[in-house]
Amino acid sequence: MACYAGIDIGSANTKVVLFREGMPPYFHLIISGYNYRLSAQKALTEALAGSGVARGDVRAIMATGFGSQSADFAFDQLSDISCSARGVHFFFPDVRTVIDIGGQASRVIQLSEEGKSINFAVSERCASGSGRFLQVIARVIGVDIKEVGPLSLKSNNPVTYTTGCAVFGESEAISRVAEGTPKEDILAGVQNAIAARIASLVDRVGLQNDCAMVGGGALDIGLVKRTSERLGVKIFVPEAPQMMAALGAALSARELTS
Repeated sequence: MACYAGIDIGSANTKVVLFREGMPPYFHLIISGYNYRLSAQKALTEALAGSGVARGDVRAIMATGFGSQSADFAFDQLSDISCSARGVHFFFPDVRTVIDIGGQASRVIQLSEEGKSINFAVSERCASGSGRFLQVIARVIGVDIKEVGPLSLKSNNPVTYTTGCAVFGESEAISRVAEGTPKEDILAGVQNAIAARIASLVDRVGLQNDCAMVGGGALDIGLVKRTSERLGVKIFVPEAPQMMAALGAALSARELTS
């Protein structure tokens, strides 16, 4: 069976999606490590083994992400913005606004009816606008990142952060811990701060329904909820939201042979 592969090499994780006609996409994720080239090769090899697809059945491979140039076995490298847009469109054809919360930055993408990126805005380099901010604060207060979302939903009095900088935000969180502030309130405050940054990006691009959230940040149900409340819209989250750029790359690979 013909197969098409997309690989998204991020600073934290490397994701591979195998797309086969008439079958659900196959997702595989590993930690990127320090050698992106080896990570890309390992992720693809493991994905093929796990899916039972032979290397010779892969007709085309496209790469995207921070380390995409390290995937020298790929046919070409693509923008992660265009790939995320394409991946979301596969699951939600009616979505026109995509919020992508990655480890290094967040972005808001406006989609055409065909699922192509027609406008976008990206957060500044400071980690306070990305999922990294939550990871930092979770580490400070001793909470596993997987527990952040459920725990934050228990908050009754979210902390208001007085800084827009992740470094100073970390110091502020440490002070809050020393004061005895509940962990759920600290986390909810971080989510509100990120949601505010996202809202400013949405203002620059323009909000059009439907709206979806992708990237690793979309795994945080608390962040999804607070962003939804901030924007006043329902936010759709696809299966494996951190895999959408890799899926978009795989769909682009399919187009090479169509």
